[in-house]
Amino acid sequence: MPSLDPTVASILDTRPTRDDSDEDELLDSLENDPALESFREQRIQQLHEEFTRAKHLRNQDHGEYSEIKDEKSLMDIVNTGAKLCVVHFFKSDFHTCAIMDGHLRRLAPLHFDTRFLGINVENAPFLVTKLKVQVLPCIIAFRKGVSIDRIIGFEGLGSSEDTFSTKDLERRLVRSGALVREKLTDGQDSLVNDMRSRLSQANDEEDDDWN
Repeated sequence: MPSLDPTVASILDTRPTRDDSDEDELLDSLENDPALESFREQRIQQLHEEFTRAKHLRNQDHGEYSEIKDEKSLMDIVNTGAKLCVVHFFKSDFHTCAIMDGHLRRLAPLHFDTRFLGINVENAPFLVTKLKVQVLPCIIAFRKGVSIDRIIGFEGLGSSEDTFSTKDLERRLVRSGALVREKLTDGQDSLVNDMRSRLSQANDEEDDDWN
């Protein structure tokens, strides 16, 4: 894929698309934008192409965090269905997994190029053994079916949900190549406080060794 013009990337990242009318609305809003004067035709065309690509990917379940119920379906997506995948191996009654789920749900709508997937370890005995998943939450990122990053618990992010943010997770995944570029602004990153409020009654836990 050609390198995305920085100006086009900035527009797309700060004005995320939600429906088919967004492209026309965005171009209309730019008519009175002084920055439009510096736009070459190439930039306008690239903006249009990115909108089209985003719609195509959204129709293939990109842009959302999806729970996969069986490991064969997960393997099909990782190996042949999507170039980039971030997979969360979780257990539904683990507090730390719920925290990680929240961060992934926040990132998924911003990063159309990557599939965000989750699977309960109880539904994936073969993959759990093959990939040596022992501590939860466990995030494994794939490119064309090959593992490119693994996050065990909150390793490399912080020691608990209080010490890392969605932005920290995004930066880690960008560095490993699982995400194309950083899109979440510091001002948008309010997820941790929201999660603390909703889960304030839950017991604090360390990384969960479930085996």
